[in-house]
Amino acid sequence: MTSIQLGDKTFVPYLPEEKILEAVKHVATRVNDDMKGKNPLFLVVLNGAFMFAADLVRGINTECEVSFVKLASYSGTSSSGKVKELVGMNEKLEGRNIVVVEDIVDSGNTIEHILEDLKTKNPASVVVAAFLFKPDVFKKDFKIQYIGMEIPNDFIVGYGLDYNGLGRNLRDIYVIKK
Repeated sequence: MTSIQLGDKTFVPYLPEEKILEAVKHVATRVNDDMKGKNPLFLVVLNGAFMFAADLVRGINTECEVSFVKLASYSGTSSSGKVKELVGMNEKLEGRNIVVVEDIVDSGNTIEHILEDLKTKNPASVVVAAFLFKPDVFKKDFKIQYIGMEIPNDFIVGYGLDYNGLGRNLRDIYVIKK
């Protein structure tokens, strides 16, 4: 892993692919234990969570379904603090066991928005699976049931995470060079 340039920013290595896949496997094992026989619906938050979701779902060994929702709260390298729904949910969620799949949870605004919306649809259960979690900036009081890794409040790219649309395709994760 060497440093990379994305647009006007330089990023340095942070997490290699091996560590990423190890964390995903750990999350999949826990979800398998908890969701066995429940036919969960994995509700994937686009765009960032697509890689985590693909690897996670490949590790699920119980019957399941996958759907997608697209929301946005970032602009450049910082959270805008506002969440806007871009593409909604079309599935019938009443009585379903939902696993919300998110790439990274920092302030918790995006997940809070999704959880509030899901409550109105009467699911049997709703849990959150986040690949990365930034506990230092998390400001909400809901629980994140499955966490791949906790990280400090640094701006990162790779493995689905981007900087202005760039870097999602990287297998490793990089942190912005200070």
